[in-house]
Amino acid sequence: MAELVPFAVPTDSDKTLLVWELSSGPTAEALHHSLFTAFSQFGLLYSVRVFPNAAVAQPGFYAVIKFYSARAAHRAQKACDRKLLFQTSPVKVHLGTRHKAVQHQALPLNGSQCQELANYYFGFNGWSKRIIKLQELSDLEERENGDTMVPLPKRSLKFFCALEVVLPSYDCKSTGIGLVEEPVNKMEEESGKIAVEYRPSEEIVDVRWEEELHGLIQISCSPWKQHGQEENEYLADFSLEEEELRLPELD
Repeated sequence: MAELVPFAVPTDSDKTLLVWELSSGPTAEALHHSLFTAFSQFGLLYSVRVFPNAAVAQPGFYAVIKFYSARAAHRAQKACDRKLLFQTSPVKVHLGTRHKAVQHQALPLNGSQCQELANYYFGFNGWSKRIIKLQELSDLEERENGDTMVPLPKRSLKFFCALEVVLPSYDCKSTGIGLVEEPVNKMEEESGKIAVEYRPSEEIVDVRWEEELHGLIQISCSPWKQHGQEENEYLADFSLEEEELRLPELD
């Protein structure tokens, strides 16, 4: 049976590995490199995070590793649990267990992560994309909501983008939409300039017009800071106590 790998931040417990009894000799950076090298052999990794053990425990480290694929995480767990890997003592590897009451909103991947995931599963030349429509929505909202004669300075820039992804080998294509908003003062502080580049493709002539896109626009906005908070909130939902770590039964 095929596995569905969504283009979203992985939050399922069966895609997360907890690795502990890591040696205290190497630095956290060296352990990160060793863990990434060892576990990326089983599938594409979303993240590898290394943490020092609690003060009440013996010196050393533990790690939380996230895969995009649950099957890859299962293979890695079976192959690496109680193995030496890159150190002289065996490590313990278990699938994460999540408290049932905890649920997280699925967050989208950023652009580079989407491309990395697509390249991994479809191949570098196995897919292509093109921008169908790119439009600034900031001025539209001001005209709809503003009744004053004096134009107010923009507080934020908001852009809408409709994108088409094509998989030539499978003779299929899919259209998606996105909305991004950033405060103007923040962008000015970071770069001093605001630039948007639009490169329409001329190779594909099957263009969806505005009336066709109208039915696709269902946008849910989430603040950017939520992406940074997700990892820390997610870690709090797992227990590192060995008796609470259990392997789900495989069919």
